[in-house]
Amino acid sequence: MTKRGTRSIADGSLDPDGGEYPLSHAVLGGRHLHEEYYVVHVIAAEVRDVAEALHRIDKTWLRQRFDAIDDADYAGPHDDEDFEYTWENFMDIRPFYGRAAKAGRAVIFTAT
Repeated sequence: MTKRGTRSIADGSLDPDGGEYPLSHAVLGGRHLHEEYYVVHVIAAEVRDVAEALHRIDKTWLRQRFDAIDDADYAGPHDDEDFEYTWENFMDIRPFYGRAAKAGRAVIFTAT
């Protein structure tokens, strides 16, 4: 997921503690396992909560959040092409969490 996409489902920042649970745990939140890189562990109970929250997001909601980000530190594009890329990546992360939740599994992911 793009940095803008990650910001869109949290509080608009890349702060791992930013935003409201459970969406805050979808990409950057959870237990951090490394100090220099994002290596994040989300326990099974949290995975279930994240999966349910992600399932409720539709394209209109995500686009509104995407367009609302006005951060001077964000140097990436802010256009239709970037949003479509973000939406496609979101459509991959949603079933990923859904499968993990259904199996009762935790998630460990990395981001650079």
